[in-house]
Amino acid sequence: MKLWDKGINIDKKIEEFTVGNDREIDIHIATYDIQASLAHAKMLHKINSISTEELQQLIEGLATLQSQLENGTFEIASQFEDVHSKIEFELTQKYGEVGKKIHTARSRNDQVLVALHLFYKDNLQLIKEHTRTFFDTLLKLAETHKEALLPGYTHLQVAMPSSFGLWFSAYAELLIDDVYLLDAAIKTVDQNPLGSAAGYGSSFPIDRAFTTNELDFKTLKYNVVAAQMSRGKSERTISMALGSLCNTLARFAMDICLYMSQNFDFISFPDELTTGSSIMPHKKNPDVFELIRGKCNKIQALYTEMLLITNNLPSGYHRDYQLLKEHMIAAFEDTKDMLEIFNYSIQQVNVKAIDLNDEKYKYLFTVDSINNLVVEGISFREAYQKIGKQVQDGTYSSAASKKHTHIGSIHNLCLDGIRRKFPE
Repeated sequence: MKLWDKGINIDKKIEEFTVGNDREIDIHIATYDIQASLAHAKMLHKINSISTEELQQLIEGLATLQSQLENGTFEIASQFEDVHSKIEFELTQKYGEVGKKIHTARSRNDQVLVALHLFYKDNLQLIKEHTRTFFDTLLKLAETHKEALLPGYTHLQVAMPSSFGLWFSAYAELLIDDVYLLDAAIKTVDQNPLGSAAGYGSSFPIDRAFTTNELDFKTLKYNVVAAQMSRGKSERTISMALGSLCNTLARFAMDICLYMSQNFDFISFPDELTTGSSIMPHKKNPDVFELIRGKCNKIQALYTEMLLITNNLPSGYHRDYQLLKEHMIAAFEDTKDMLEIFNYSIQQVNVKAIDLNDEKYKYLFTVDSINNLVVEGISFREAYQKIGKQVQDGTYSSAASKKHTHIGSIHNLCLDGIRRKFPE
């Protein structure tokens, strides 16, 4: 069944190519199409396009389909082009003519669009909640390990002392910037496109404010052409937000892979969280974090994909938009999974004590040595030159400076401020 079927046979090769894998993908938006169809049916009743009895039949039929979704018996068979045709077919099979009326004042274009907006809005909110959970975990770890010294690096060279508290809370604060973008994406999709039909509105006296309220949208997309043109723009906005979050996760995962290596040896994880080698029995590989890094980099590329598919399309609907769904939906599923597994894994991190007697940390405290001289009254330039000379001639000793590291004071200043910044 096709919503656009006019009784003309279509070449099977053309049908297979144009339908693609919509049947599999549409399972993810089926519940949202049911929600939108229910709101649309109530609106049709409000404007007297269907009777009270017909509305009750549609409510009952849509509730049955939702139950099938929840118990796993809902299936989009090969006879259907997509979830939208499946739902209309089932309603028509059970209730006859009223099932055919559900499409009144509606196009498959705005039907897909509103279902996607609802899916995006819900899943962006879920990702924001997962991010908040991860944020709280990182701040707890920061508090727990605030006194644990971590050598800081610049240019991958030993630089100056830091702490695990600063490391954990640094990534926590970066997550706040990512949530700002998630909030912007939520605001972008929290606009009701239903009623824009094929992109040029409907001659029926529809009540778009009613469906906006019924579907819990913040506002509606007033201009029907703009509603249709939001397809692609919404995906670009969302992929930018997901990409920003994944950039933070990927960098954190890279740090973990680096710090787990024997050359750094700053942290470890229980054996159960690592994998082995088929020929090297000593290996404990950080596969979880490597996969997070790889998946995050893939999602960061999504914005470019969304841009290239849509950036030169004129106004109106184009079938190119069908290509946006698959990778957008996959990105949401992957991001939720990664936040969950990252949060689960990082709570089991083992922070190791750093051996400051190791030769490579010989100059870790040079900045503190300079600062100590400045406190004693020497100018910074003179202090810098003095310590620099000691480094050059091999007479530098960091023994005194190790006792006066600045890390504690920095850490105490930042945690409360970071907590207050997270958007509600």
